[in-house]
Amino acid sequence: MADLLPPERPAIMGILNVTPDSFSDGGRFAARDAAMRQAMAMIDQGANIIDIGGESTRPGSDPVSEAEELDRVIPVIEALRAESATPVSIDTMKPAVARAAIGAGANIWNDVTALRFADDSPATAAELGVPIVLMHMRGDPKTMQADLAPYDDVVADVAAFLTGRAGAAEAAGVSRENIWLDPGIGFGKSLEDNLALTRGLRQVSDLGFPVLYGASRKRFIALLDPAADSVADRLGGSVAAAIAAAQGGARVLRVHDVAETAQALKVWRAIKDRKT
Repeated sequence: MADLLPPERPAIMGILNVTPDSFSDGGRFAARDAAMRQAMAMIDQGANIIDIGGESTRPGSDPVSEAEELDRVIPVIEALRAESATPVSIDTMKPAVARAAIGAGANIWNDVTALRFADDSPATAAELGVPIVLMHMRGDPKTMQADLAPYDDVVADVAAFLTGRAGAAEAAGVSRENIWLDPGIGFGKSLEDNLALTRGLRQVSDLGFPVLYGASRKRFIALLDPAADSVADRLGGSVAAAIAAAQGGARVLRVHDVAETAQALKVWRAIKDRKT
């Protein structure tokens, strides 16, 4: 669905975690009314897509049941759809949650497992017929940072993995135009891996699929700047990474700080495109 992506700049995907254990907001938006206020605020600030997640995928997080995840996300999706036509993404690895969310009005399935969580994940993606985000991750959220074995070449390895998952999705019946890729910044990767992937993002963009990039408030920023140990202090690093990703061809930037990212993109585009 090309109309979900502005042709002239990366789309901004606003993050809305409706979980009690989110690494970035500590459950501030777990209640439906609070989630709605945050969603509408991000839309007013320039978000093109709202990404709603009901299960934390921070390093070390525990899984939640399908029923609990549905209880968290479906009321928010329904409420948001009643108030706004802004596209909604469901951030889930569970096919049943994706199906229910799309039925409630979501437009995109964002899957951190790249359709590997369940045997019926690829078939469900094909059945739903909406854009599917395939993300690179080694291990699972509980274990992904426990054993950071070195990559031979992280950019080439991630590109090869995503190429394979895109092929598997197409083989299951997913339309090529509905496949988006995410290199998985911070998911089973070291500081140097995250920097190399950001620096080499063009290699992923050149695979021929829209690329989603999400580095917002992630831990690697604090590894570069110890003063940013708190997630509240990572705005500058988050915006810098987003602009680097835009330069590398990212079509979607998944962020917490929508207004600041939107402003940065306006300035970046003026510097890049404006003729004097």
